[in-house]
Amino acid sequence: MSYNLESDVTKALEKLLETEANYDVIFRIGEEPNFKEFHAHSNFLSCRSNYLNTILSAKNIEKENGKYIIREPNITPQVFNIIIKYLYTGQINITNKTGDELLDIMIASNDLELNTLTDFTEDLLIKDYQRYLRNNSTEILQIFFNQQTFNKIKEFCMEAICFEPEILFNSAKFVDLPAPLLGIILKRNDLNLIEIEIWENLIKWGIAQEETLNDDKSKWNQEEFNTLEGILHRFIPLVRFYNIPSKDYVNGVKPYEEILSKELRDEIYKFYMTSGYKPTLNVYTPRYSKRNINSNIINQNHVAIFASWIDKKERNSMYTNATPYEFNRIFNTSWNGFSPASFHDKCNNKGANIVVIKIKNSNQIVGGYNPLDWNGVGWKNTADSFIFSFDDYRNVETGQIGRVIRKQCAVQGDPMKGPGFGTELVVGKSDGTIRYVQNDPTKEPVYVGYSTYSNIYPDIDIPTNFMIENYEVFQIKKQIISHSLKGSFISTALKSFIPNIVLTNKV
Repeated sequence: MSYNLESDVTKALEKLLETEANYDVIFRIGEEPNFKEFHAHSNFLSCRSNYLNTILSAKNIEKENGKYIIREPNITPQVFNIIIKYLYTGQINITNKTGDELLDIMIASNDLELNTLTDFTEDLLIKDYQRYLRNNSTEILQIFFNQQTFNKIKEFCMEAICFEPEILFNSAKFVDLPAPLLGIILKRNDLNLIEIEIWENLIKWGIAQEETLNDDKSKWNQEEFNTLEGILHRFIPLVRFYNIPSKDYVNGVKPYEEILSKELRDEIYKFYMTSGYKPTLNVYTPRYSKRNINSNIINQNHVAIFASWIDKKERNSMYTNATPYEFNRIFNTSWNGFSPASFHDKCNNKGANIVVIKIKNSNQIVGGYNPLDWNGVGWKNTADSFIFSFDDYRNVETGQIGRVIRKQCAVQGDPMKGPGFGTELVVGKSDGTIRYVQNDPTKEPVYVGYSTYSNIYPDIDIPTNFMIENYEVFQIKKQIISHSLKGSFISTALKSFIPNIVLTNKV
């Protein structure tokens, strides 16, 4: 019979760290005035970190009164306190930690070659600190640009910039962007800027790199154009000139076209003036935007809000672009029609889903989240559903959410109706789904929805009766990011003190 010893071992190691019994390592962390000493045990640390093992095994390691001295001036005592507790217990306390603090933990754990902790904090930042990463994307990319690590963080920040370019291009820090990093961004197919704006920002960046260049190009001489050409030479092939309308070319590019080669200018003119002409220089496919979602009603900004609501995130930690969900459209009245039979055929037994309804002759959209499914007949019990309303679907700031109050009646399956959330939002009335304007069968039929406040959900200003222009249903699939901080921690911990012990994790 085998037993799991993790709890007892963890407590013993935590006590060992606190009492500092028989320590032989002194860490001197940080620099004055933010400096602190920590005491630890060499045999244990050597098992926990290849980096520390290398230091402790070195013949020329610094010693003082028989104890090893390790200096880490670039790590703060606050961060190292968290890391050394992780080294001894396999646990990390991230309660109320800011994005800056988690970033510091990630960098320090990477320096100490604690791969599990590094991966954990990187994934945690991407999962729960997206707003922080989005707001600091430019700075984070500049910090990590030349490093071979943190690829997931770098790609997230790169996608955030491509998804919402204004966070970089409208920033005063844009002109300080390193040239290699700017080149990588300009190569991206998903950079969500029209090509003339990319060109204009490139000119702005180029002028800022040389003090002798001023914004009034009318006063430039040939030498100044040559200077700008030298600065931007590597970037000009990345601009997709054939995607710039001729009017924008004349107004935005032509004043600076002296920095373009004669061959490129000739190709651009032939493209504009000769129908069907296929250029041979600087040929790229058009850029595309990841903002696009397969929907006639919503965009990626709505998706980010829906994902945040599903995960019950507070406003300061809501998702911005990347989310841990896939939104797959499975029903669209434009293609599938309005009948309840069609809705249930496409949406039953498909699991969690979001319903989005565009109200006719209005900019309002309403809908709800069903974490279960639409099959069967009768009420379904869930505490996780919600309804929502956007007064103007073009402005996501107008969104309201109403979480279920009476979970026993959260959603309703009914083969004679479309989706139903309590009685606060139901598609199709019980006496029929197709209506005629003013009860005149000769008029265009319309589909209707209704809302009756019954305290199943809060009142969020959904109209009592409304005609439906279109509605869509999106199947929600979770993309799970998980990391265990345990790994073989207990086995490693005990082996550092009792090298020949054999452990199992069975209970």
